[in-house]
Amino acid sequence: MEDKYNHLAVEKAAQAEWTARDAYRVTEDARKKKFYACSMLPYPSGKLHMGHVRNYTINDMLTRYLRMNGYNVLMPMGWDAFGLPAENAALKNKVPPAKWTYENIAYMKGQMQAMGLAIDWSREIATCDPSYYKWNQWLFLKMLEKGIAYRKTQVVNWDPVDMTVLANEQVIDGKGWRTGAVVEKREIPGYYLKITDYAQELLQFVQEDLGGWPERVKLMQENWIGRSEGVRFAFTHDIQGEDGKAIGDGRMYVFTTRADTIMGVTFVAVAPEHPLATHAAKSNPKLAQFIEDCKKGGTTEAELALKEKEGMPTGLRVTHPLTHEPVDVWVGNYVLMGYGDGAVMGVPGHDERDFAFALKYGLPIVQVVHVDGEEYDYKHWQDWYADKENGVTINSDIFSGFKYQEAVNAVAHHLEQKGLGEKKTTWRLRDWGISRQRYWGTPIPIIHCDVHGAVPVPEKDLPVVLPQDCVPDGSGNPLNKREDFLACTCPVCGKAARRETDTMDTFVDSSWYFMRYCDPKDDARMVAGGTNYWMPMDQYIGGIEHAILHLLYARFWTKVMRDLGLVKIDEPFTRLLTQGMVLNEAFSRTTTGKQYYWAHELDVQRDEHAKVISATAKADGQPVTYEGWTTMSKSKNNGVDPQDLIEKYGADTARLYTMFTAPPEATLEWNDAALEGSYRFLRRVWNFGVKLGAGSETKAASYGKQAQALRRELHTVLKQVDYDYQRMQYNTVVSGAMKMLNALEDFKGEGDAGAGAALREGFGLLLRVLYPVTPHIAHGLWKELGYATAAGELLDAPWPRVDEAALRQDEVELMLQVNGKLRGSILVPADAGKAEIEKIALASEGFAKFGGGASPKKVVVVPGRLVNVVV
Repeated sequence: MEDKYNHLAVEKAAQAEWTARDAYRVTEDARKKKFYACSMLPYPSGKLHMGHVRNYTINDMLTRYLRMNGYNVLMPMGWDAFGLPAENAALKNKVPPAKWTYENIAYMKGQMQAMGLAIDWSREIATCDPSYYKWNQWLFLKMLEKGIAYRKTQVVNWDPVDMTVLANEQVIDGKGWRTGAVVEKREIPGYYLKITDYAQELLQFVQEDLGGWPERVKLMQENWIGRSEGVRFAFTHDIQGEDGKAIGDGRMYVFTTRADTIMGVTFVAVAPEHPLATHAAKSNPKLAQFIEDCKKGGTTEAELALKEKEGMPTGLRVTHPLTHEPVDVWVGNYVLMGYGDGAVMGVPGHDERDFAFALKYGLPIVQVVHVDGEEYDYKHWQDWYADKENGVTINSDIFSGFKYQEAVNAVAHHLEQKGLGEKKTTWRLRDWGISRQRYWGTPIPIIHCDVHGAVPVPEKDLPVVLPQDCVPDGSGNPLNKREDFLACTCPVCGKAARRETDTMDTFVDSSWYFMRYCDPKDDARMVAGGTNYWMPMDQYIGGIEHAILHLLYARFWTKVMRDLGLVKIDEPFTRLLTQGMVLNEAFSRTTTGKQYYWAHELDVQRDEHAKVISATAKADGQPVTYEGWTTMSKSKNNGVDPQDLIEKYGADTARLYTMFTAPPEATLEWNDAALEGSYRFLRRVWNFGVKLGAGSETKAASYGKQAQALRRELHTVLKQVDYDYQRMQYNTVVSGAMKMLNALEDFKGEGDAGAGAALREGFGLLLRVLYPVTPHIAHGLWKELGYATAAGELLDAPWPRVDEAALRQDEVELMLQVNGKLRGSILVPADAGKAEIEKIALASEGFAKFGGGASPKKVVVVPGRLVNVVV
């Protein structure tokens, strides 16, 4: 055993043993209680970052702890390998995305192995492997058969540089998230999945079944699904199209949750793509230009909420369904065709957005709701205008004098009687468009025939294999230039046909990969017996940034698989942990553009609390701007390379630091000094092991007082640590291990009965407590010091049990007071009664010294704390 802690040698030896044993391969075992712990699979970007290190260490600690407690634990890993970043890298480096992706996978896998993670690599998957995405295609065809998948033309966000459709979330300030190009709205055909058919069930399970999820994530899911109760009704009109027929059968529908304000409608606004807008634009060039301008920019609700509301009158009018008065039709840049019917009623008196719009364009404002004690101001918005809890309708003819729900019910009934409306439940959730005009993704298994149209690829011909040697050149999807991919025959008529070149949204890949881990080698079935054994997943771990779309799509995909008879579960994830981000300080300077600096390039001045006062660049001595704590990023030059850290300090130090510095859910602020502290702690652990030396005795026939005190302290900490492991409070697990080492180092009971046994038992407890977080050093010391001889390899050693007998105290220490002043302490039997405690107190040296020889008037005993003698 080396005298000094050599982390490289220790970690290399431990990993070699685990690899030789194939220590982490897991099989289904009905005799054991299963536990499936999974981290969200990474995108193979090239290198791990510290967020990965933190995420996987959390998972690894859970896995090792549960394995020591007798569970059959699965911790798999794979690669979310399709997607646009690989195409962008290929474009930059002029290599196929496949080559770039597989090289990155190999490097990142090596980094994970260097971390000592307990991953069952026999279950590894890559979503770009045909054996995986075959089942994306297979299930898509099953959904097509069931009507869950369908093809339609819809307005989409189009990035003119990447030449692809963007999801709403990829449009930022009206521009493509990657290119920065102004996004256009286009109508193109694509495939959609009917996630809206599952909206009620998705919402119900959020509200009733996901008890192991963070409340904020459940709220985010609930808001995204967005159930609204309201009234859908029509404004009638006689506006005719070119065919001489009334557009939309003479009805322009809207949906509102505020039917109580219907008598306050002073205008209606339609989306730029609405048929009435299109009709009006044909004879109005200014309106046509306005509509074209509206098609630029994003379509997210959040974005539109921040965007200045603009509109233009169409010159058209529709008829109010209750007053029968004409209502002007405007085109509004804030109205989305994809939401509801692409039209909204304008009630400036009681909607803040409409109020601002009416003031801007000089439209009428009518108050139709009153709240007692409030005075309406037609020039300034007040929050009470939208109050539906305390408001009463006014200026509303037969609907005046009603509270909110009464008014809604009355209006809905009246509209229904007229055949113009009805109560309706709507959803914010929209069907999932999965078509992407990109190369590096799962080919959509469709063949286009001039005679038979879009024809599904026969199941026997799956997978439709994506060519892996394409090199994108920035001119759109390279599959459109691959005749060997495009050319095929129609499965129906046998005539020449063309393959679909759109590929699937990569959220498809990540919607079920966790199930494939359970049956990764089954070529005949998408999922099988392994899925029945392991699912639902017991613990899912990942970033809060995936709290909406990925989790929602995975839940939907699971329910579809259930309805197709593939799985027996309703929800995929029993518990969810969203780990906090890893932050570091960022420094920049703006000249022609923003330049970021590495910390080693700067001279940084700090105050006594280590807060940054100023910073200058070493190269020129000029000041730079301190941007504060931000997420680690290559682009901001504030990342920490895990590989460098592992080589300098070891994987165990990296693991210990990321677990100790903050609770798993909290953000972690990087601190080099604290990292050094973690390394020093592990050196202390090693040095104590060297000092202790090899042996076998961990129990003694009897223990002296000092040995008893040591065992009591260690088992008390163990009890808390075990509780912290169960609740995944890993920062306090590490602090508990530190308390254990302090107690062992401070032990002064040489010569005390059982001292050596107490030390060896205590160090064995410490190694098992530390093993899930720092497995390499714990494994090495366990073996070198002879613990493995008696208890077996640490990998399979049972979790230590608290010795309740060690927690019992023969004596307790009580503070001694004389006339209320502290005068020392006394030891009394743990089970001593009041009379015995009084007797010991009066016979103590402290009372003799400070009692002044006086007779006690009264003795007050506070059990477990103190004795106060009054003289």
